[in-house]
Amino acid sequence: MSTPIQRRTLALVLAAGLGLAVTACGDSDDAGGEGGKVAITVNGQPPKTQPFERKIFDEDVAAFEKAHPDIDIQPREGFMDPKTFASKLAGGQLEDVFYVYLTDPANLIARRQAADLTDHLEDVPFVEDLQPQLKEIFTGDDGRVYGLPTANYSMGLLYNRELFTKAGLDPDQPPTTWEEVREAARKITALGKNTVGFAEYSKNNQGGWHFTTWMYSMGGDIAKKDGDSWVADFNNDKGRAIAEALHAMRWADNTMGQKQLLVIEDVQRMMGAGQLGMYLAAPDNIPVLVNQFKGDYADYGLAPLPEGNGTLIGGEGYMVNPRATPEKIEAGLRWIQWKYLNPDRMDSNLERYADNDQPIGLPASPAADIWTGAVRDQQESLKEKYATVPVENYQSFVDGLADLDQKIEPPNAQQVYAALDNVMQGVLTDRDADIDKLLADAEDKVNSALAQVE
Repeated sequence: MSTPIQRRTLALVLAAGLGLAVTACGDSDDAGGEGGKVAITVNGQPPKTQPFERKIFDEDVAAFEKAHPDIDIQPREGFMDPKTFASKLAGGQLEDVFYVYLTDPANLIARRQAADLTDHLEDVPFVEDLQPQLKEIFTGDDGRVYGLPTANYSMGLLYNRELFTKAGLDPDQPPTTWEEVREAARKITALGKNTVGFAEYSKNNQGGWHFTTWMYSMGGDIAKKDGDSWVADFNNDKGRAIAEALHAMRWADNTMGQKQLLVIEDVQRMMGAGQLGMYLAAPDNIPVLVNQFKGDYADYGLAPLPEGNGTLIGGEGYMVNPRATPEKIEAGLRWIQWKYLNPDRMDSNLERYADNDQPIGLPASPAADIWTGAVRDQQESLKEKYATVPVENYQSFVDGLADLDQKIEPPNAQQVYAALDNVMQGVLTDRDADIDKLLADAEDKVNSALAQVE
């Protein structure tokens, strides 16, 4: 739920410098560039308000064009917007190579709104080293491939190591169950001085996002396939246990603070100020705490989600305009591979980030990056070589991810999250909340949202 720029900036650092996106507008049928070059438009260029990211991007465009003199990259700012995607495609304004969240490909493939890349992938190096579950997201029911993943993240338990120590907790042994989270929250809250043990989001669809994260950690689902349709799958014992645990922490334990209806910035501000013990987050929250809220890298640890069953993953990738010519498809794949999927550039890219005092060494394996095997090992080795943050603080997160079931967000995620916000708000703002009614009402709304999924 963080911004594309935040996710993409972190992905560059975590994935050993596998860059930010590019863009340009124009009809995909117009393949000509100056001097007979193949001109391609690609979206996602960082805005000028992000000067470092923009500088890195512009340098990469120039370097790519120098190495590939037959290709003309025409960058533009912006990203793929699901609300305007169909009209841009129909009007010939969709970029040749466009960014997608991992929740987008299935619908785009079903609607034939992305080019089939299968026959062009034979000459794209390192594709076989990508995580199979991420490649599957871009694979249609016909077994054909319609895109490539370029970045990935996983949720975990972010905690304040300094508060753990003050509360008599071992910061190198973070909680592994929700009951242990609850107990740690009690001890941290007991420190006083406006200290909150555990915080949760409950507004702007962020509460539903975190309810989903809780559900995955317990081995459950938010939605499941029933024949050809999707139906809600959280109004059950696991969903009720989540709601009851949050209600108990809020009202019986008093470990979640008096102020509720929080969003991500509220919680980050509390953590950055040293007033919060724990919350659920991805690794990209850590540099935000330091850069925007005056935190210190040494104060934070990251653990895998409690219970050890599953984790919510997200990320991004690239697909190609279905109108693209074979020449444009090949040029687009060359750009995607060179910028995002290029182990040969890992060392030099990380060196660039180190030279510019950017954070290096945040968790990126195995579910928070895109690689497997030797490429992943190479990435981890380079991360240690250039590390500028305390890597040991996140080791339990890295170690634990291998054992978790990795699940993407549910279909029609934002509407689903909006319905689940009501559950989070109910248990956190009403001492007498009727949990069964909250779950039943949310189930009706989620089923309505899922009925729109093609």
